[in-house]
Amino acid sequence: MRSIVVAALFAASAATPALAQDKAPFTGARVEALAGWDRVQNNGHDDGIGYGLAAGYDFQTGMGLVGIEAEAADSSVKQCVGSTTLADPRLCARAGRDLYVGGRVGTVLGGNTLLYAKAGYTNARAKLTSNDGTGRVNLGSTDLDGVRVGVGAEYALGTNAFVKTEYRYSNYENGFARHQVVGGFGFRF
Repeated sequence: MRSIVVAALFAASAATPALAQDKAPFTGARVEALAGWDRVQNNGHDDGIGYGLAAGYDFQTGMGLVGIEAEAADSSVKQCVGSTTLADPRLCARAGRDLYVGGRVGTVLGGNTLLYAKAGYTNARAKLTSNDGTGRVNLGSTDLDGVRVGVGAEYALGTNAFVKTEYRYSNYENGFARHQVVGGFGFRF
C-alpha cells in the first residue's frame, strides 16, 4: 500500500512541471500597476499624470484571447481660474478617482506578445474648490458616468510577469472626455 502512495506522489510531482509548461502566457488572473499621461477635456484641457491598479482574468480560445478587467485610478490633473482675492476667488477643478470595469479581446503574436482592444464602463469623480485668499473651501464633487475604449500591447516576460502599454479614450457625461497613454507592469497567477 505504501509503495502505491509513493508511486502516485512521484507521478503527480513529475507531471506538475509539464502542467506549468502547458499554461499559455496570457491565461489566468492578473494584477498590475499603471502610470502615464492623462488629459482631461471640458471647454479646454489640462494634462497630468494618471496612476492606478488593475486586476483581471484572461483566457485563450481558439480564436484569440477574451478577458474581463477592473481598475481604480487617480490623477494629478487640476485646472484653475481666477486669483486668490476676495474680488476674484480662485476656482479649481481636480480630477478625482476613476473606476473602470470592462472586457478585452486580443490575439497573441509570436507567443509572447498580445495585441488587444478593450471597452467598458467608467465612472470618474471631479472635485471643485474655491480659494479667496482667506482659505480653501470644498465646493463638492460630482460623479461622471462614461464609456472607455482602448487598444494596447502586452509582452510576457516569462510565465508570470508582463509589461504593457495602452492608449484609451473615455467619454463622460456633461461634455467631459479623457485621453490616456499608460504603461504597466504586472503579474499573472
